[in-house]
Amino acid sequence: MTLGQSVGELGVGAYVTESAAIRINVGGFKKKLWSDTLSRFPETRLARLLHCRSEESILELCDDYDHAEKEFYFDRNPSLFPYVLNFYNTGRLHVMAELCIFSFSQEIEYWGINEFFIDSCCSNAYHCRKMDPERREDWEEHSEEGSTASSFDELLEFYRDASKFDKQPLGSARRRLWLMLDNPGYSVASRVISVLSILVVLGSIATMCMNSMSEYSLRDAEGQPTEDPRFETVEHFGIGWFTFELVARFVVAPDLLRFFEHPLNIIDLVSILPFYLTLVIDLVAESSPALANLGRAAQVLRLMRIFRILKLARHSTGLRSLGATLKNSYKEVGLLLLYLAVGVSFFSVMAYTVEKEDSEDLSTIPACWWWATVSMTTVGYGDVVPTSIAGKLTASVCILAGILVVVLPITLIFNKFSLFYKRQKQLEIAMRSCDFDEGIKEVPSVNLRNYYAHKVKSLMVSLSNMSRSSPSEHSLNESIN
Repeated sequence: MTLGQSVGELGVGAYVTESAAIRINVGGFKKKLWSDTLSRFPETRLARLLHCRSEESILELCDDYDHAEKEFYFDRNPSLFPYVLNFYNTGRLHVMAELCIFSFSQEIEYWGINEFFIDSCCSNAYHCRKMDPERREDWEEHSEEGSTASSFDELLEFYRDASKFDKQPLGSARRRLWLMLDNPGYSVASRVISVLSILVVLGSIATMCMNSMSEYSLRDAEGQPTEDPRFETVEHFGIGWFTFELVARFVVAPDLLRFFEHPLNIIDLVSILPFYLTLVIDLVAESSPALANLGRAAQVLRLMRIFRILKLARHSTGLRSLGATLKNSYKEVGLLLLYLAVGVSFFSVMAYTVEKEDSEDLSTIPACWWWATVSMTTVGYGDVVPTSIAGKLTASVCILAGILVVVLPITLIFNKFSLFYKRQKQLEIAMRSCDFDEGIKEVPSVNLRNYYAHKVKSLMVSLSNMSRSSPSEHSLNESIN
């Protein structure tokens, strides 16, 4: 029997069992790997070798194959392969400071390992160096552990929630419903529900806007404004759909006690709460004329329907990334507000000093605050303008200072948004590729005690200006040995 025949007839999966080992040769670096270790990450290149049934399929994944030795040869950089071994052993990726980021990124892409497996102690520095190599050192010195959460943490939390269904009644069916409702794009049914939900949200906002237009306003026999029955029908259908969505998600949630800890679930509750509160207020006001003033509160609650637009965040990666960016950029936002406050205070006093005798609009410092705010943010309504030459020169300096003040923090916030957006897209792809039809046999192998110990150690190291790479080197040496 020839080599091609033996491979074609038997295939790798014909002799590699759950406990068998395969031999890997990466540029002369030889290592024996167990198939059950590789199968924990089925999307990687080495795990896909276990399912090959022909010589052609094997050679699509490796450069050469020795059937006698059962050895797969890969013409890759052997110095980077220990990082891949460390990933299979621990479920995490670590990046040393001396590595070329782009070479490392190409290498893990070749082996089919996604970037969200990079551990939190290395994730911030990795993405910053990849975005802008010139700011690598500054990022490593000043970035904090909690500024951007690791995608690995979020993926692990997703697996942990999915595994809770295994011990619950009708767990498999509830898990499918949970994935369908909470992960738009997971299946055809989830896409249909997502599109329908978006249309209902947009329809609800459109009817609210049209109801404020005089062309569509109606009045009852007493001359009081009343709502158009067509808009009312759309509103009731929308409330019914939003209520059904919230109740369905609550029923199939993996942890009912922590359901409303998720911001998107709070948004779902806030989007329907004004309707039911308005209904209760109207009933109380009708039953007791003395409480007729409650009708004004009902009108205010009706305006809160605009918050339904936030429901689109469940179906939009960009909106979720924006929310995560603002949540983790409070220091940059605070810095922006501080710069604006200092500039507004300074230029308002300057404008008051030079314009108090020439302009009635700028005769007080509080009035100058409004002008300075509008000028520094480059809005320029034109309702209040200086008239003297000194006032115009002050306004010019104020506008130029406002541009610099706004641009500096915005750059930092934009970089974080790009990072969160890319990470969110990777998470969505990973979650959509998960198959739980046969239950979760095994969550990716992670020693949680060591994992969180490394996170705490990384934080302590950054505070004491020590090298961040020590935990990574330790785990890497263990995997090689």
